[in-house]
Amino acid sequence: MPETVSGGAQPPKEISMELRLLLAFLLMGAVMFLTPYFFKSQTPPGKKAPAAAVVHQPGAPAVPTTPAAPATTASAEAAQAPVAPATSAQALPPLVVQTNLFRVTFSNQGATVRSWLLEKYKDNDNKPLELTNTAAGQVYPFSLYFPGRKPATDVNKAYYTQTADPDGLGVTYTFSDGHTQVRKSFQFQKNSYLLQVTSEVTIDGKPVTAMIEWRGGFGDLTVPNPANAEHAIYYNQADNKIEEIAAKTAAKGPVTASGNFSFAGIEDQYFAAAFLPRNSATVEQVTFSNTARTVLDAKEMPFVGVGVADGTTNRFDLFVGPKDLNILRAINPKLEQLVNFGFFSILAKPLFLIVNWTNNAFVHNYGWSIVLVTVAITFALFPLRLSNMKSMKKMQALKPQIDAINAKYKNVKMTDPRAGEKNQEVMELYKKNGVNPMGGCFPMLIQLPFFYAFYKVFTVAIEMRGASWLWVSDLSQPEHISWMPGIHPLPIIMIASQFFMQKMTPQPAGDPNQRKMMLLMPLLFGFMFYNFPSGLVLYYLTSNLVSMGQQWFFNRTDAALAAERSVEPPRKKNGRK
Repeated sequence: MPETVSGGAQPPKEISMELRLLLAFLLMGAVMFLTPYFFKSQTPPGKKAPAAAVVHQPGAPAVPTTPAAPATTASAEAAQAPVAPATSAQALPPLVVQTNLFRVTFSNQGATVRSWLLEKYKDNDNKPLELTNTAAGQVYPFSLYFPGRKPATDVNKAYYTQTADPDGLGVTYTFSDGHTQVRKSFQFQKNSYLLQVTSEVTIDGKPVTAMIEWRGGFGDLTVPNPANAEHAIYYNQADNKIEEIAAKTAAKGPVTASGNFSFAGIEDQYFAAAFLPRNSATVEQVTFSNTARTVLDAKEMPFVGVGVADGTTNRFDLFVGPKDLNILRAINPKLEQLVNFGFFSILAKPLFLIVNWTNNAFVHNYGWSIVLVTVAITFALFPLRLSNMKSMKKMQALKPQIDAINAKYKNVKMTDPRAGEKNQEVMELYKKNGVNPMGGCFPMLIQLPFFYAFYKVFTVAIEMRGASWLWVSDLSQPEHISWMPGIHPLPIIMIASQFFMQKMTPQPAGDPNQRKMMLLMPLLFGFMFYNFPSGLVLYYLTSNLVSMGQQWFFNRTDAALAAERSVEPPRKKNGRK
């Protein structure tokens, strides 16, 4: 029964089959006619591909690239997936973002960084410090690594649409081939080492994990063996400590770590690039090992690389800059652990803070700050040294009695059981007169903790990097004098001071061969110190000079004479003294 329409109206008249066919043909013709104007056709097989475009980046060789052809449909499933509009981009001139702290050069090929200069720091050749390895030519910083599903198009070589911010402190890159969409953005600040980085990749509308990479070298690449100073890093809140991963760990393949990380990234001796997630989501990090050369060295070295992600959408605050405690503390207190003072941090860190405070508050020179702090340390330890001086004076007074014991056992060899009797007599003599037989080693022993602490300060504190003192141009490096190549005056002066110190110190009795070895100690120390950081040599030399003054003062006081008189003279054979 035919359906009726309320209100008494008549049902509409149906369109005839002939009219429907005519409309269908008209629509098909319109589609065929208008399609070429809205969609670019693919290059037919057999035709010559477009010529390669050449893009030249500052500090890097020209890179020939061929625009990628649109990918064909791989499967029926892909054909049915939602298709995003394809973007058309070509090679653009490098984009430079200039702040008071950075000069960063971007390329729209891969939306990557080709140069990252620090304005306030110089490299080992006294040129503006370049943090990227411009000679690597493999994977540029801020390329993308796909641990899972990968796009059909190589998005690290494709050309992106580039949109710079009006204030010149940011840039956004976008790419689409109709299936894969990529978006990256970088937001800088005028006076901060902190910036914001975001990236997102979707394939056929579905988000995929894409890790942000920094590979091929990082930091000051003009120092000797720069690869040895580089590590991938992450701070695991579960362990409450920073982890360092060397390139050799990933020699056989990428190494993955994930967890509730406060930050993750890459570092060298004095600089770091640390990605700090903006939320508490799990951070994933991959460590790579890549061989690459540098601008100064054609020999390839295994550099550590890193990729980080905090989900399918990366939203990071990124610190790129010096491992300066004050700067790191202001950004995130946990970043302070990037400055690794090592096992003796309980002494090394306070020592650095005292030297830094002395420099900022008084002398405004790290060399003189080291001198003042060393003088203060040596005087603080003077009571211990005074006890040692008295013991050494007693040992000198006991020399005739020790010589008599040595004469008594003159022909006794070390393997002879009587050698034990000789040592027992000597120890009883020392004990009776309150002498410490290890007193000669005591000055060296009390300096060892401070020596190691200062060593860590000069190898990790960026404040010491490039700090000068008199003729020394860099306290963190061995001396370098242009008109005396290979000659380091400070270790030579240190050797001379140790010889004078030995002459001033009372010499106890003992094996002549042992005394000869003691005379060789200054030469051994000089050889060891010759290529140490000049600031460390300055500390040891200053300590020697102050100790010489203390010894000179002690030798001319009544305390030295009283120590010598306190020694009990030997008893004569009839029992009388």
